[in-house]
Amino acid sequence: MSPKLRLGIAIGFVFAVLAAAIYFPILKRRVKKQAQVQQKSEEQARLELVQSLNAASNEPKVKAKLFWAADAEYSELVANTVELPLSNDPVLRSKQVLSTLLAGPVDSELRTLPPDAALLAFYILPDGTAVADFSDAMANSIPSGVQSEQFAVDSIARTLEANVPQVLRLRILIHGQAVETLAGHLDLSGTFPVSTKPVPPAPAPAGVPTTK
Repeated sequence: MSPKLRLGIAIGFVFAVLAAAIYFPILKRRVKKQAQVQQKSEEQARLELVQSLNAASNEPKVKAKLFWAADAEYSELVANTVELPLSNDPVLRSKQVLSTLLAGPVDSELRTLPPDAALLAFYILPDGTAVADFSDAMANSIPSGVQSEQFAVDSIARTLEANVPQVLRLRILIHGQAVETLAGHLDLSGTFPVSTKPVPPAPAPAGVPTTK
């Protein structure tokens, strides 16, 4: 190899190192900025949801507990306190907390439910069984696996338990239909326990004597 060729290779290597030293910090800043923009958009979505709830309700704000994943590995669920204007009506209150749960936390990796899933209907039977009807995305978009499916149901059940004491158990429907599994693993044919607390009796109408 001639001295000129060696020199040319050495100069080229030096320029490559310099270019990398200049470009990589720029790329790192761009990636960081993009992540901040994404986080801001997610946070803005949460803020808009809370603001829409505030605008649509005259109820006083209370500290609701919502359960999302503690980490991206789904090691456990943790309670997150969010101030929301919640109704005293158990059905409406359930819809409010579940809609916020569906919106997800600021960190999208900690969400337990698919971002495109929606709550279509919700009602509570006299025996304390809550029936939650979700869109097809609840089954189609959730990562298939026992752990992710169990986490999704547990986050719903624990959020209801923490905020709606009238709910004792949970039944999940997909687009108005009873399905065998959530996404191929978790059995949805029965109900899931939410709380063991007894449902308080409804107050007797005025003027009606009560029996002992």
